[in-house]
Amino acid sequence: MLYKAYELQRSLLNAASSWASIGADLLGDRRFPPGFFGWGQVPANALEVFAHATQPRGKPTFGLRTVTVAGTAHPVTEATVIHKTFGDLKRFTHTGLPADAPRLLIVAPMSGHYATLLRGTVERMLEGCEVYITDWADAKLIPLDAGRFDLDDYIDYLIGFLEHIGPQANGQGAHMMAVCQPSVPALAATAVMNATGHPCRPASLTMMGGPIDTRESPTAVNDHAIAKPHVWFRHNAITTVPSTYPGEGRRVYPGFVQLASFMSMNLESHMMSHWGLFRHLMEGADESADATKAFYEEYRSVCDMTAEFYLQTVDVVFQRHALPRGEFSHRGKRVDLGDIRDTALLCIEGERDDISGIGQTKAALKLTPNLPEAMKRYFLAPEAGHYGIFNGSKWREAIAPVVEAWIAKYERPKARLKAVG
Repeated sequence: MLYKAYELQRSLLNAASSWASIGADLLGDRRFPPGFFGWGQVPANALEVFAHATQPRGKPTFGLRTVTVAGTAHPVTEATVIHKTFGDLKRFTHTGLPADAPRLLIVAPMSGHYATLLRGTVERMLEGCEVYITDWADAKLIPLDAGRFDLDDYIDYLIGFLEHIGPQANGQGAHMMAVCQPSVPALAATAVMNATGHPCRPASLTMMGGPIDTRESPTAVNDHAIAKPHVWFRHNAITTVPSTYPGEGRRVYPGFVQLASFMSMNLESHMMSHWGLFRHLMEGADESADATKAFYEEYRSVCDMTAEFYLQTVDVVFQRHALPRGEFSHRGKRVDLGDIRDTALLCIEGERDDISGIGQTKAALKLTPNLPEAMKRYFLAPEAGHYGIFNGSKWREAIAPVVEAWIAKYERPKARLKAVG
């Protein structure tokens, strides 16, 4: 019922958005009296803001055409190197990269947004690395007979992607960076691969704003997750995909519910952003207006998660804190973080992060007793919020150099072996 009600609302808003867009064009057109005399500017800009806020959105593209390194622009090549049911592996490279450039797997969150939310992350790291990124699928587009996808599958996907990227001559694989939610499965996958001495285990793992131990500095997100029993989430957060999508009948946590939750957490901030957009349009500050529009184009583009993945994450990560308690398991076998012995760990947090509180990611450093202290590092990004950890000027100028230096420190001998997977 929830999904059908949303679809009805979406249809109505789509029509309203189209009419608002037409109205904005007419009122601002100097060939008509409102535009010619100037008194149509205020309603035209107000309608433009409304039209942008309510227009339909699909999956965005990365759209990276060039990357500039040392003042020189290099063409970027984007390719899908693995296609799997619940997520692809994309590869980005450019003509200025040396043959022995570090290889970096960026693990995008499966949390309601597309991997393109990390466009700025990819673009910055692409300056010096051959970048791979997980491109998770929209669950409502996956037929029911394609099966399930949960945390165990997520970890298996990460291991398979690292195997595809391949090992190096010293017996370790690429570097890995997990942004927010995937810090937990990425750390678990690293432990699983270290336990067996897997030749593709990560040389380094960077975790950014991740919920390793949400008992540390709990935020509103964490409080909400523990305020309700697990059964509440099953009955109130999960719905069935309607017949208008290929995934008809699949149980999902809808992206529009996640978006509504995030928007409501900072409703005043979002309202002020749209007021700012209106002001910029009134002042003719097109560059500032376009920047706000670009952010919300991405922010409002959402996708669904499988019910089993969402419910398991709520239970294991936010309610039972299974990983820091040593109770996390993969395919029925307990994951021991003590098995991590030679994958260097970098934990990054934002001083103003209201999603993952200070100390939640850093907890990983205490949970890996057999990793030498010299192979651990913590960085607290001053004045950075959750989004600012991986996007924007603070990311580009203050945080990315820390990640690059860490990767360079643990970049192994350059000779590479044939990929395992």
